[in-house]
Amino acid sequence: MNATTAAPTAPSAAAIDWDEAFCSEGANCFRFGLDASGRAYIGSTLSPGEYVTDSVEALRALISAVKAGAADHLL
Repeated sequence: MNATTAAPTAPSAAAIDWDEAFCSEGANCFRFGLDASGRAYIGSTLSPGEYVTDSVEALRALISAVKAGAADHLL
């Protein structure tokens, strides 16, 4: 995935249709979104203009890998 900070060529946070934020303990909140062209976004509620973006297929692969334990070493 590509780490991106909102830039003139990127959609503004308002142009992204964000889902309800997912919050864990300590108010660490993340949200998922889509833009009009179908790109997927992951962002933090602490930094609304910063997000990671890629295709929906790439987001699906990331979520599958995390669910399979690929990020367990980070916990």
